[in-house]
Amino acid sequence: MASDIDTATPEPGRRFGLQGLRARIAAALGHREELPTRAASAETPSLLRRRRSATRRYSPLTRRILLLNIIPVALLTLGAVYLSDYEEELIDAELASLAVQGEMVAAGIGEVAVAGGETTVNRLDADAARQLLTRLVRPTGVRARLFSETGELLGDSAILSDASRIHVMPLPPPQDIPAVEPHWGEKIGDWIARQLSRVDRFPEYVERAVPTVRDFPEAASALRGFNASAVRVSPDGMLILSAAVPVQRYKQVLGALMLTRDNRAIAASLREVRYDMMVIAAAALGITVLLSLYLAGTITQPIVRLARAADDVRLARESRPEIPDLGKRGDEIGDLNDALRSMTDALWQRINTIESFAADVAHELKNPLTSLRSAIEVAARPNLEPERREKLMGIVLDDINRLNRLITDISEASRLDAELMRGEVKQVDLNALLGDMVNHYAVTAVQKGGVEVEYRLATNPPFLAHGHDGRYGQVFRNVIDNAISFSPPGSKIVVELGRAPRGGPFIVTIDDQGPGIPEDNLESIFERFYSERPTEHFGQHSGLGLSICRQIMETYGGAISASNRRAPPDGAGGGRVLGARFTVRVPAGDGRK
Repeated sequence: MASDIDTATPEPGRRFGLQGLRARIAAALGHREELPTRAASAETPSLLRRRRSATRRYSPLTRRILLLNIIPVALLTLGAVYLSDYEEELIDAELASLAVQGEMVAAGIGEVAVAGGETTVNRLDADAARQLLTRLVRPTGVRARLFSETGELLGDSAILSDASRIHVMPLPPPQDIPAVEPHWGEKIGDWIARQLSRVDRFPEYVERAVPTVRDFPEAASALRGFNASAVRVSPDGMLILSAAVPVQRYKQVLGALMLTRDNRAIAASLREVRYDMMVIAAAALGITVLLSLYLAGTITQPIVRLARAADDVRLARESRPEIPDLGKRGDEIGDLNDALRSMTDALWQRINTIESFAADVAHELKNPLTSLRSAIEVAARPNLEPERREKLMGIVLDDINRLNRLITDISEASRLDAELMRGEVKQVDLNALLGDMVNHYAVTAVQKGGVEVEYRLATNPPFLAHGHDGRYGQVFRNVIDNAISFSPPGSKIVVELGRAPRGGPFIVTIDDQGPGIPEDNLESIFERFYSERPTEHFGQHSGLGLSICRQIMETYGGAISASNRRAPPDGAGGGRVLGARFTVRVPAGDGRK
C-alpha cells in the first residue's frame, strides 16, 4: 500500500498540506524558499542510530552481559590465586607435625641416649644421641639439631662433625647431567607464590657455622621446658619452618631438639590447589562466555530484528512490512513484540482510515465545487437575464454554505479522536441532560417543522452514566435533528430513557414517525458522508453526523444502532413501517453491575 504520510524523506514535487501550498504560493510570487535537502531530512535519529550500529563490531549489550557474568568468575580466579588463609593453615599444620615428630624423637633420645638413673644425675650421651638422631630423622627429610642443656650444639643431622664420625655433605650433581628445567606451570605458580607471599613479616634465617641456642629463640624456650616454633625466611625467599621440644628424663630437661623443614611441600600443595582452581575457573569462564553469548543472542538479536522491522515500517511506501512474530517467547521481549505488532496494526488502520477519509473528503468537496463553478461560469455571461443571474447567485450561496458546513463537519470529525482521548471522563446525569435537551426541542422543533418532541422516563434513579456530557449531548442532538428532518409536520418524536436488566447500560431510544430506513441501509447510514434525505433538505447535511455519533459512543464503551418500528403483522397495518428508531446504549457509571 502506498502511503505519503510516513516519516520517510518526501520526494521533490510531492508536497502536501500547508507546506506544499506555501511552496506553490512562493513559486507563484517569484520567491525562493530554502527547503531542507534530502540528505538532511533523512538524518533522523533512528537512521543515525542504525548507521552507527552498522559500524559496531560488537554489540554493546553483549559486552555488558559478558562483563557482568565474567566478574564472578574473575573473583573466583583471584580467590584461587590468593590463598593466604589456606597457606597459613598449611604452615600451622606443618609446625604441628614437626612438633609431634620432635616429641617422638625427643622421647626416644630421653629413653636411650641418657646416662644415669632415677637416683643419680642424668646427662645426655652425645654419641648415642647422634646415632639415634641419624636413624630417626634422616629418612623423613627433616633437619634435626640437638642442643645440650648449656646451649651448645651436640648434633646436626645435616652435618655430624664429631672426629670419629663420617662427615656427610650433599654433593652437587655431575656436570655432564643437565639440570631439569621446571615446567612452565610450576614457574608461573612459583612466581605467583613469590608475588603473593608475605615474607616480610617473618625474620631472616641466618645459617651460622657453629650455632648455639641463642641463635634460635624456640630452642631456648624448649630448654625451659616449653614447646615452641618459628618461621623464618631464607636468603632465596624460601620459608624455613622450625619446631623445638625439650628432651627430658624423669621430668629433668637434658637438652633441646629442634626440627626444621622448608616449605617446598607447602608450595607444591598450594601450586596444585591453584592449578585445580584455575582449571575450574577456566572451565567456568568458558561455560560462562558461551552461556552469556547465548543469552545475549536471545536478547539482542530479537531487539535488532524488531528495530529493523520498525525502520522498514517507517520507510514503507509500496507495501506493508510485517513485524516478526516473537510472541511465543513468553517473556518481556515477546510482550514488546506483541505491543509493536498491535501498534503497527493500529498505525496501518489509521493510515488506511486517513487515506479513505481523504478520498471521501475529496469526493464530497468536488460535487459542490463543480456546481459552484458551473453556476459562476453561467452567471458571468454578460447577456444573461437578471432573473436567471439572481437564481444562479442563490445556487452559489447555497453551495458556499454547503461547503462551509461540510468543511466544519470534516474538521470536527478529524480532531474528534484526539479530543476524545484527552477529554475528562466523569459522571453524567442522563435524566437531567435529556430533560433539558427535550425542553429545548419542545420549542425549536415546533418552530422548524411542527414536530413535537416528548420525553419519557422508564427507569429508576440513579441516572449516572460514564462519559462526557458535552459529547453525549452532541450524540443526542444529531439523532434528534436527524429524526426531525425525516418527520412529517404534526408528528411526534419520543425520547425514552431506560436501562437494561441486572444493572446493565442505560438505553436511550429516539422514535420518529417518518418513512423509516431501508433495511439495506441500517448500517450504511453510520458511514461517513452517507446522506439520503428529502429534496427540501438536500445540501443541508454533510453525512458525517451519525458517523461521529458512533465514534463517540464506541470511544466511551457504548453503542448506537438503527432499526424500524413496524405495526403488528396481524393488525390493520399489516407490518408496515411506523417510523425509525435509534437505540443508544450508554455505559452506566454508578458502580452497579
